[in-house]
Parts: sequence; structure tokens; C-alpha cells
Amino acid sequence: MAEVKKENWFKRTWNGLTKWFRGMKSELKKVVWPTWPQVLNNTVVVIVVSIIFAIVIGLIDYLAYEGIKALLAAIG
Repeated sequence: MAEVKKENWFKRTWNGLTKWFRGMKSELKKVVWPTWPQVLNNTVVVIVVSIIFAIVIGLIDYLAYEGIKALLAAIG
């Protein structure tokens, strides 16, 4: 019965890394990069939505603070 010799750890690791990098390179070739106007548009959308969420969360926080303050004033 012939023994199957296991490859060297370094060789297995190197082969795995080269396979991973080849796969990554082929996937990056499939990427469609956005145009400059698309980047600017998406940036503006992110900034506007962030500001809107900040205002909404700030408003909710302020209303909760005032509500708790009013409850504490009614109790005490």
C-alpha cells in the first residue's frame, strides 16, 4: 500500500495564498467603479440623511428629557 505524502506546510500555505490572490484579482476585474457625479450625488445623499437622522434623534431625546423632567416635577 503506497503512502500518500502530505505536502509541506509552507507549500500548502503558499499555494492557498496564491489561489486566494488570483481569485481576488479576478473578482476586482468585475467591479464597476462609480463615476465622479455618482460619487458626489451619493455623498450628498449620505450627508443629508445623516443630518435628518441627527435632528430626529435629537428631537426624540429632547422630548424624552422634557417628559421625564415633567414627570419628576409632578411627583416631587
